[in-house]
Amino acid sequence: MDRSVSPDVTFGVKTTPMRVSYPEILRVWEEADELPELADAWLWDHLMPLVGPKDGDVLEGWTLLSALAARTRRLRLGLLVTANPLRHPALLGKMATTVDVLSGGRLVMGLGVGGTHQPAGAGGIAGENPAVAEYAGYGLSLVPPGEGIARLAETIEVLRGMWGGEAFDYAGRWTTLTGNHNRPGPVQRPGPPILIGGWGTRLLRLVAERADIWNVPGPPHHTVAAVAERARVLDAHCAAIGRDPATITRSVQCIVSYQDPAGDRAVLAELAAAGFDHLVLSLRAPYPPGAAEWLVEEIVRPLRGG
Repeated sequence: MDRSVSPDVTFGVKTTPMRVSYPEILRVWEEADELPELADAWLWDHLMPLVGPKDGDVLEGWTLLSALAARTRRLRLGLLVTANPLRHPALLGKMATTVDVLSGGRLVMGLGVGGTHQPAGAGGIAGENPAVAEYAGYGLSLVPPGEGIARLAETIEVLRGMWGGEAFDYAGRWTTLTGNHNRPGPVQRPGPPILIGGWGTRLLRLVAERADIWNVPGPPHHTVAAVAERARVLDAHCAAIGRDPATITRSVQCIVSYQDPAGDRAVLAELAAAGFDHLVLSLRAPYPPGAAEWLVEEIVRPLRGG
């Protein structure tokens, strides 16, 4: 018998835009938009495939998100997660504001450090750090992890300043703005919720300081035990700065199997028991007909005891 999860646990769907067409992604999102059991929908933010041949199709994340925002009406939406080095912070702030306006206030601002110097096999992806080829192909530079985290913190300051509604000046280590005007402002006030994705100890300190939501890749990239241990690190950071850890939504993404939904339900129940209250179900392409309905029938409703 399946273990059920708390009614407070929410579910999302993720369609990774790698070697899959826009009509296929749109089909899943429009179907999910009609299913109240799915609270949100997500893309990623890469410019080349992370696995397999590098010449595969990949659609740019924020452009695609804008198109999907215009074709849906209910789902909250975002990127898991925006790669911070790909865009100037103020440009990103304008883009995010635009998507929040187009969607009627449904954006979740997912952010991550992006490409940094990492050893082979980091992040549960076998082989050389895939950011090496991706960033070389697009003329970008990898940075040390510490610098990546500091740049992300600066971006969050810029975003929140731009979303404040007033003319905005900013002087940071990497970003200088003079007389920034961001009109119209976002629908959500004081701005879209900030989600930070990652698992490193220093990154989790930034989550404790700045995030509304924390997201981490779960199985197959990281085990339930591994992400539960990272959650305890986040708890320690919250204690150190005097923040109630319950004020941070804990989100985990898992790649689901069309062949073994019972196995996925067991893993997801473990994650919920470990304190994760937002479960993102990542679909493998190609997406079968009725993929979103399949998620609800085979995973969400059984976990809810339905």
